[in-house]
Amino acid sequence: MTAETYMAAGNPAYSGADTLHVLFAGASQTRPDHRLGPKVYDFYLFHFVEQGQGIFRTEFDTYELKEGDGFLIHPDQLVSYASNPSEPWRYRWVAFTGVGASELAASAGFHLERPILRSSVTKSPIPGLLRSILDVFRENRTSAHLSSLGSLYMIMAEAEEKLREQSGYAGGKSGVQQVVKQMVQYMSSQYAYPVSIEEMCASMGYNRAYLSRIFKKQIGISPVTYLLRLRIDKARELLRDRPELSVEQVAASVGLPDALYFSRQFSRLQGVSPSGYRRSLTQQMDLSTLD
Repeated sequence: MTAETYMAAGNPAYSGADTLHVLFAGASQTRPDHRLGPKVYDFYLFHFVEQGQGIFRTEFDTYELKEGDGFLIHPDQLVSYASNPSEPWRYRWVAFTGVGASELAASAGFHLERPILRSSVTKSPIPGLLRSILDVFRENRTSAHLSSLGSLYMIMAEAEEKLREQSGYAGGKSGVQQVVKQMVQYMSSQYAYPVSIEEMCASMGYNRAYLSRIFKKQIGISPVTYLLRLRIDKARELLRDRPELSVEQVAASVGLPDALYFSRQFSRLQGVSPSGYRRSLTQQMDLSTLD
């Protein structure tokens, strides 16, 4: 007969007003056929199975789980879960809430119809992260709030990687769209630096030819053209809103430190030089004041 052990602790710093907050964490070696539910929770509750087996039931499906698997309980959903009669599971859990909780769960890839994570106990950092949350809560640390949030984000980041692998991240229509979205986000956040498409491809771990092909198919233009147009659009904003900046400073601010190359590309896409573009804006403003 497996002896039941149970540990849990709440967040000592809970204020009730945070955008995202970890409520409590725990760990348990359950007895054979230990059951919870059917019941509903008003917060998110993530479990990770360290050993043994069990069954998790939602309003949509029933899942057989083993060590290395995880499951996320969504708020206001009727669920139940039970350990295996002969190999009862040992698991750890963390509960979180707040207006940002649903966005965090969704961004990691958890949905009502897909609440399951398949992983490996020996390779996953999740058990250690769950343990660290429980430890800081039990020790009543003043840093418990920030420390637990950091661990929660790392848990969800690891879940996102595994869930993407399980859903065929690099293949299929949804996988391609996700890769293209990642490319757009990369360029939108890095355009101000003199980064290249080669550097973007290397950071994402994909072949440049493959990324260029799927990007052009989805967006209609190549990544090189997209990045250049993005930089020129941002340059137009600076030329309009920051008249104290020189053309050279504007060029550097959009990731094109070669001012001559910048002016040439700006003229090609806009039909006017950067200086000419700024003069036309000034003339338009002067005419509007006369009206």
